[in-house]
Amino acid sequence: MDGGWTALAARLGMRYPIILAPLAGGPSTPALVAAVSAAGGLGSLGAAYLAPEQIRDEIARVRRLTDRPFAVNLFAGGATGGADDTGPMLALLARWHRALGLEPPTLAAPPADRFGEQLEAVLRGGPPAAFSFTFGIPDGGVMAELRRLGVFLMGTATTVDEARALEEAGVDAVVAQGSEAGGHRGTFRGSFEAGMVGTMALVPQVADAVRVPVVASGGIMDGRGIVAAQALGAAAVQLGTAFLATDEAGTPAPYRARLLAAGEDATALTRAYSGRPARGIRTTFMDQVEREGIPIPPFPLQNALTRPLRTAAARAGESDALSLWAGQGLRLLRTGSAATLVQELATQSERIRAGLRAGTALGVGDDPAPAASHP
Repeated sequence: MDGGWTALAARLGMRYPIILAPLAGGPSTPALVAAVSAAGGLGSLGAAYLAPEQIRDEIARVRRLTDRPFAVNLFAGGATGGADDTGPMLALLARWHRALGLEPPTLAAPPADRFGEQLEAVLRGGPPAAFSFTFGIPDGGVMAELRRLGVFLMGTATTVDEARALEEAGVDAVVAQGSEAGGHRGTFRGSFEAGMVGTMALVPQVADAVRVPVVASGGIMDGRGIVAAQALGAAAVQLGTAFLATDEAGTPAPYRARLLAAGEDATALTRAYSGRPARGIRTTFMDQVEREGIPIPPFPLQNALTRPLRTAAARAGESDALSLWAGQGLRLLRTGSAATLVQELATQSERIRAGLRAGTALGVGDDPAPAASHP
């Protein structure tokens, strides 16, 4: 590892240029964040759905578990257009609620934007080493204050245009999110359809367009993907799906089971759960919304409407009502501890580089750390 590949890792106090994606909504736990950082990567706490007091508590828990640097992530805006008529969606949700023994869903006011108070909570106990954001760009005053505090800033881009906007706003690195990535799309300029550029195509174009380091994200699951990202011009990689089945992840049992049984063709983009396009394993709820042509309210209203269903489904083990966010590299998923996974990723990528220097390549049968649950 040389050049920019080691420079960004050194700047963020990482032994390896491996960043844990934020994984907001449950899988992101203080134990997972701390384990990745302690193992030599950079853990990221997905705090977008947390109340300010929860954010303070979770950051404190991370700091009790490790003294290594870590990042915190929030949504910078992200509201979308959507259906004005919520009746059809409420009627569909009512059917699911009845099946799970819940009260009928109710329509409340769209959730308020909590970014300001969430960010205050992030900074109150002392700023983290890094702050990442997606769905947009915080205003100039916020960016200036974070830079004054010495916080390393990372923003998500799905196009070269977005990457340039992030660089102009003052980020220290751009996370280039390819279309293979699981979870919500970070698109904030132009249409979501225009932002569906694969990681292999997106990373080198972003690397050529901006002067700040680029972090490759989307479909990277093992050492082969890490080495490929480096060759494309990335200074680090960000992995989310790869950590969903680790011991420390807060991934519910029915979610884990579906992840470990799925193949690369099991995911699809949907607005059904949140109102904003996101990639996850296909479920009956997703298919029903699509098949019946149910109009989808905007984000974040739709996310709030489906939250009681998703919470109850997780408790009941009903995976077909859950938002099973996942990227397209599912057959490469591994189980075990997060620390072991970080070390395996680093070891495998070094073996591949050595093989390439020697004029050989690591084939599938030579994989030093094969996926634990897929043939």
